[in-house]
Amino acid sequence: MNMRQRVGLKFKDEIEFLKGWKRNRKAVGAIAPTSAVTARKMASVVRPASGLPVLELGPGTGVITKAILARGVRAQDLTSIEYSPEFCDHLRTQFPGVDIRCGDAFALDLALGDRRDAQFDCVISAIPLLHLPVAKREALVIDLLERVPVGRPVVQITYGLLSPVVALPEQYEVRHLAFMMRNIPPAQLWLYRKTM
Repeated sequence: MNMRQRVGLKFKDEIEFLKGWKRNRKAVGAIAPTSAVTARKMASVVRPASGLPVLELGPGTGVITKAILARGVRAQDLTSIEYSPEFCDHLRTQFPGVDIRCGDAFALDLALGDRRDAQFDCVISAIPLLHLPVAKREALVIDLLERVPVGRPVVQITYGLLSPVVALPEQYEVRHLAFMMRNIPPAQLWLYRKTM
């Protein structure tokens, strides 16, 4: 792919992002698509050799989806849950082999349907959490951790200084993964893991 084609694809993603942001600013939760550098860092926790599928929440225009696939995850082993029907259509066009499901991460059993009982290698989340009540954030993290083996992470991107949830030592731990300056705006990445 030449430079002109790469710039064209990047521009197309940004146009899709801006259209989605204009329609529902709270659901999008960012002012620009996640940078490729940030997406690669988030995807770095994926273990393709585990044999388990990966769950992605809030793929938006697919920047993180692309990074997950680049880690060696087969398209059929990636399930992506997106709230915006417009982003879902865009993602299905861009990633025809990925299991794109239009639904709500806070009604995950419904969104996952036949995969609701699946175990995932990890969860990569770009759900905007900071505008939600703390109890709802904690409930989501606890739900997600039930869907991965003990010790495997849920990765969350956020634009605040602190983790969207605090550690609950009897249930899960919180670890800072990275501060991503090369993201607009700069982002924090957090890891959540079950403690037992």
